[in-house]
Amino acid sequence: MIKAILRPEYVDVIADSLAEAGFISATKIHAFGRGKQKGITVGTIHYDELPKMILMVAVEDNGVEPVIRIIRDKAQTGNFGDGKIFISSLERVVTVRTGAEGI
Repeated sequence: MIKAILRPEYVDVIADSLAEAGFISATKIHAFGRGKQKGITVGTIHYDELPKMILMVAVEDNGVEPVIRIIRDKAQTGNFGDGKIFISSLERVVTVRTGAEGI
């Protein structure tokens, strides 16, 4: 399972690029958060939490590196707040409608 916390303005471009590469299923979640910088200060106003999107993609092991590459290629600005990518193993995946197992 790949979970990426990203700037909202890049998520649609990333999702489209993932679909073009054959990674069709993804989940987008609106979120708010802050990183190590603890928010951002603009003038005299401090924004403690910033809008983010969480993009979740379940892939087979051989899809992990291509997905990471696509996310980084499309989301990396070189500035603080570009996001984080979390990769974890899935023990089991079950489709609700059919009961079929696997991604």
